[in-house]
Amino acid sequence: MSVVDMDNLPDRHEQDCDPPPRPFVTPCRQLQMDAPWRWLRLGWHDLRRAPALSAMFGAVIVIVSAAISWFAWSLGRFALLAVLLSGFVFLAPLIGVGLYSVSRALLDGRKPRLADSFVVARRVLGHASIFALIQFVIVLVWSRSGMMLVAFFPEQEGNTHVLMEFLAVGSLVGSVFAALTFSIAAFSLPMIADREVDMVTACISSINAVLRNKWVMLEWAVILCLLTAFGFASALLGLGLVMPWLAYATYHAYRETIDASAWPPA
Repeated sequence: MSVVDMDNLPDRHEQDCDPPPRPFVTPCRQLQMDAPWRWLRLGWHDLRRAPALSAMFGAVIVIVSAAISWFAWSLGRFALLAVLLSGFVFLAPLIGVGLYSVSRALLDGRKPRLADSFVVARRVLGHASIFALIQFVIVLVWSRSGMMLVAFFPEQEGNTHVLMEFLAVGSLVGSVFAALTFSIAAFSLPMIADREVDMVTACISSINAVLRNKWVMLEWAVILCLLTAFGFASALLGLGLVMPWLAYATYHAYRETIDASAWPPA
């Protein structure tokens, strides 16, 4: 009978304490086409349950949007206005971090508090900075590609064919960058607000979930664009209602799509 060397055996306590390996990409669920409408209903329900916090965040969004618009308009450059408003749309998910904590508290059976939103915003500040940097790089490459298109398709007065080619190629290139931006932002920030996970994993997991639910997420993107356009078309006042509503719906979309149980709660 062989003699077991007890000194070389691993400590059982150490084995029990070792955390299980986590996947680099968070698993996701397959969604049905009616999922976006369910997210909107759940988001609206949260909006009605937390009207004071929703109104406060909505007022901040309207004021910031109006300030950006006034600043660009005062310079007399419509192009600059479009750039600034587009930048706000890209950075708007950062404002939603505080709103995600409202839906999270309601799901946990707690009363949402403004202090909790500040705690979440402060905790994810570093991650949000990485997210903003990623978006900034995308916008920078996007704008550079637009300059290249102008070089490849120089303006020729009266040449409709060249103009149509420019619009077609420009729309295609813009769609690629818009899809990349949406795929990154779809679930990454809600995941950061909900779990102790790094930003890179959250972004890649978001892209993976979007790719595995292409048609559902395309439907969701169209809904987001239409509601956001309504907010801008209503002299920005509609953003005070639309943005909190969409933030709550986005959090429910994350909870239904992403299985982040391998990461500890934030």
